[in-house]
Amino acid sequence: MSFQIAVLAKQVPDTQNVGKNAMNPDGTINRAALPAIYNPEDLCALEMALAVKDQIQDAKVTVITMGPSRAADIIRESIYRGADEGFVLSDRRFAGSDTVATSYALSLAVKKLGHVDMVFCGRQAIDGDTAQVGPQMAELLGFPQVTYAENLISATHDKITLTRRIENGVETVESTVPVLVTVGSSAPKCRSRHAHRLLKYHRACSASEAGDRLAEVQDMWQERPYLQIVEWNADDVNPDFNRLGLSGSPTKVKTVQNVVLAHKETMQVEPTQEALTAMMKGLAESHILD
Repeated sequence: MSFQIAVLAKQVPDTQNVGKNAMNPDGTINRAALPAIYNPEDLCALEMALAVKDQIQDAKVTVITMGPSRAADIIRESIYRGADEGFVLSDRRFAGSDTVATSYALSLAVKKLGHVDMVFCGRQAIDGDTAQVGPQMAELLGFPQVTYAENLISATHDKITLTRRIENGVETVESTVPVLVTVGSSAPKCRSRHAHRLLKYHRACSASEAGDRLAEVQDMWQERPYLQIVEWNADDVNPDFNRLGLSGSPTKVKTVQNVVLAHKETMQVEPTQEALTAMMKGLAESHILD
């Protein structure tokens, strides 16, 4: 049996381009209205998983993403960079999931893979910034967890040693396997796409993406099965449906505000001690500085 590594990756809205249509009436994000990108810290998690694969000869990296059918882009991007395979967990019944429902669905997807030795994911996603999914999944899987991972030191079939970022510095942590690791933005950036893999896998697609061309695409899959990106729906992971989507989400987003910082007024200060003292006093009185 090969050493199985799962990477959880998310396609997120580009939060630098939030417009007036970013929210649906029910308080969920209108993802169709925003450009989609690979969550940055998930890319760091992919790199750490690939670094483990570099050290363990029989390791296999599988990427799982949960989202609409267009999230297959994440699988292709991961394979271009060195992942072995990927699955898209997609179903309208997942829509509106908060971190609790998301963690539950993803934990079932990891279990569906069978025996998994290590799970890597980004510390948090830029569309939520909660940093809750990784720790919640560790609890659901019954895995020990290492959070805020920064650098891989070594990995074997039995244990992993890495450094993690803490408030006042860095600490070295060793964990037995299986383990779940969340990776922060201070970790090494992901390696670039490999030209050979890009040429080999650029036609990889899922059934949803194929659409009216499904029959043609199925013929391609028969000849080159590695080009099929497998989709799982809710039934495939055998869930308690009361724990999925909005019905399984105890938290709700009430509203999102797009705050634009604008330049309004300036104040020129003479380079004297008296002028600087007066400026600091004014800032304190207006509670800009306390």
